[in-house]
Amino acid sequence: MADALSIIPAAVLRNLADKLYEKRKNAALELEGIVKQLAMARDHGRITAVISLLTLEFARSSQVNHRKGGLIGLAAAAVGLATEAAQHLEQIVPPVLNCFSDQDSRVRYYACEALYNIAKVVRGEIIVFFNQIFNALCKLSADSDANVQSAAHLLDHLVKDIVTESDQFSIEEFIPLLRERMNVLNPYVRQFLVGWITVLDSNPEIDMLGFLPDFLDGLFNMLSDSSHEIRQQADSALTEFLQEIKNSPSADYGRMAEILVQRAASPDEFTRLTAITWINEFIKLGGDQLVAYYADILGAILPCISDKEEKIKVVARETNEELRAIRADPAEGFDIRAIISVARRQLSSEWDATRIEALHWIATLLARHRAEVMSSLDEFFDTLLKTLSDPSDEVVLLVLEVHACIARDAPHFHRLVVFLVHNFRTEPSLLEKRGALIIRRLCVHLDAERVYREFSTILEGEADLDYASIMVQALNLILLTSSELVELRVLLKQSLVNAAGKDLFVSLYSSWCHSPMAIISLCFLGQAYQHISSIIQSLLEEDINLKFLIQLDKLICLLDTPIFTYLRLQLLEPRKHIWLLKSLYGLLMLLPQEVEKRPEEPSQLSTMQGISWPPSRSSWKAQASRTVMALAILLILTSNPSYLLLILSSLMRK
Repeated sequence: MADALSIIPAAVLRNLADKLYEKRKNAALELEGIVKQLAMARDHGRITAVISLLTLEFARSSQVNHRKGGLIGLAAAAVGLATEAAQHLEQIVPPVLNCFSDQDSRVRYYACEALYNIAKVVRGEIIVFFNQIFNALCKLSADSDANVQSAAHLLDHLVKDIVTESDQFSIEEFIPLLRERMNVLNPYVRQFLVGWITVLDSNPEIDMLGFLPDFLDGLFNMLSDSSHEIRQQADSALTEFLQEIKNSPSADYGRMAEILVQRAASPDEFTRLTAITWINEFIKLGGDQLVAYYADILGAILPCISDKEEKIKVVARETNEELRAIRADPAEGFDIRAIISVARRQLSSEWDATRIEALHWIATLLARHRAEVMSSLDEFFDTLLKTLSDPSDEVVLLVLEVHACIARDAPHFHRLVVFLVHNFRTEPSLLEKRGALIIRRLCVHLDAERVYREFSTILEGEADLDYASIMVQALNLILLTSSELVELRVLLKQSLVNAAGKDLFVSLYSSWCHSPMAIISLCFLGQAYQHISSIIQSLLEEDINLKFLIQLDKLICLLDTPIFTYLRLQLLEPRKHIWLLKSLYGLLMLLPQEVEKRPEEPSQLSTMQGISWPPSRSSWKAQASRTVMALAILLILTSNPSYLLLILSSLMRK
């Protein structure tokens, strides 16, 4: 210290601590000359003493002006040392860096200025302090004083130039610093960080792409910044990195995929779009390398398929198709159970498109890896069953395809039909609105005979007789009217002459007995006319109530449809089909001869079916007219006028 005081004139030391900048500047120039002479004399001992004096008495002083003088003095010493400055940096730089956090904004400003002048002298030698400088600049970039920000900005530019031209810069040591700060929300800090990422990435000597997973999430986080400029800078950086990935022979797709999956669920639309776009490119570029991440990626894609933003939906659909087109092997790490789990969760989505694609995935996996999927069926089968009650017809049709694929195995087929019978019982609206659709599609995807036999077997033992009757009526109506069941009807028509038809007729008969009109319809279809006559005779013991008459009404209407054309043609041969005549006449006798208005309210069934009660006498006669008139003509042909008179009198009676 004494050596330094003897070297530096007292006036210089006094002016170095003056409040006026000009006096401090002049003192620094004199100090620079003194240090330069010492350097030329290679008197490093005295140089060290001078730097220590500047540090202890000035840069670390409690007086603001002393600290300002210390900073300009240290910079002057570095300038005076010139090429010799490198060996004294350990003394010069730390006190300057310490002033970056000074409470006085002017001190912080002069600290930036001092380090700028020091860095200009030593250039690449300053790299040893890079981490501390970067940390200080990161803070100063968000300084409350605009002048300090401006000074820090100039220093930042110089440090970037030095780093890009230096071969001593360590990217490995820098990345942890960058990663720690990437989630800072301050816009100035974000601009500072993006600027460094862009500069380093533009240097061909620095492999920023290899460390991209370390700061990729932070870049995506900036896409939702409130500042348009920051969003634009982050997007530009990401676009450049994506282009580099396309041109790179190797990239760490796995770690980045994890980040993209999370960002695809961002509430910010632009972030979601960018994340899905990256995932799409990853599937194209490195699909095979992402096998272990397929489930996570699918979990990100499926919700985006129903995104409100059209661009996101388009990219998500394309990505989904590309992912499904990849035929991955479980031996390569393809986790089928994880994929199924994702699809199962998405079946609860509020969006139809997402549920539809989830079902497509289950169907695809069943087609490609049936054994593996079936081994974990218990984990999602109940969810598939519940999806049969989905409000979307398209979803129901798809889930029926999936069920049909699963139902190739007898136990699962039985389980499906049992569930349907149960659900139709607990949700009458499901049977009314979707029952026909579900049963018809099952008959298309599976063997119709197999479906009807299974329903019949289960309903035969149904304890709730009212429900069994309703269910049988529904099945019977589908059997008689559905175009998908033509072959089944043809088989039943041959039940008297064909063993297969007879076996089917017998298998349905027991459960069809739950509904008188259903069993009569089945017998008409099977041409068991004599048995119909016996059934009609047995109905004398039945209570002819509203439900009975509604079903009778439906049966009479069905007899006029094209399905029973063969039956009406058989009436042309009355002597050959005498039991058919008797059966039809029996139905005629079941029609109400006198209709009295009843005071009670219509039942739920009549309301559901859209039928008003009581019907007028004219409506009954209109519905039965064609069948009865055909019968009347035949009775004329058979020369039974008494029968004719009986029928005509019943129709004319008021």
